[in-house]
Amino acid sequence: MKSVCVYCGARNGSNPLHHKQAQVLAAAMVNRNTSLVYGGGNVGLMGVIADEMMRLGGTVTGVIPASLVAREVGHQGLSQLHVVSTMHERKALMADLSDGFIAMPGGFGTLDELFEILTWAQLGFHNKPVGLLNTAGYFDHLLQFIDHAATEGFIGDEHRRMFCVADDPALLLQQMLAMQSASQLTHFSDTPDAGDLR
Repeated sequence: MKSVCVYCGARNGSNPLHHKQAQVLAAAMVNRNTSLVYGGGNVGLMGVIADEMMRLGGTVTGVIPASLVAREVGHQGLSQLHVVSTMHERKALMADLSDGFIAMPGGFGTLDELFEILTWAQLGFHNKPVGLLNTAGYFDHLLQFIDHAATEGFIGDEHRRMFCVADDPALLLQQMLAMQSASQLTHFSDTPDAGDLR
């Protein structure tokens, strides 16, 4: 994976470990010569991982809508910053520029990006690996809900296996590489049944 898109919060969160793990993930990515693609902000965990990547000599590409440049404080110290018109353009360009995706702790925006990229994988629009960095058990309740949805018949077992989970950044990257190299992602028809969208 030459580049990984990281979805994360525009806030730091209440647990200092989130800040630390963002730095650890940055170091693990630089170690693997993997560049960062992210939302282009200079605040919260977005700013932490971008700053650490740049400090360590990594390559960072930000993508941010013009309307959010002030609110998320568009990062001016990146290798490259794309300013786009809409959130849809932002997410599409981030996906195009990336070979894999990691969701770190975050709020509604992070969850939106995570579930959209998983839905795209489910529908066969990409077969890139997806990982959750489960710092301090942040995603435990979400994973329980996903298991519940699978038990209730709304998520197939094969879809439940479309992403990997780890609390260690280096291990998560290793799992994603294994998923990529072994082609373990399930491929789906380009014309899915309407039921696949629900």
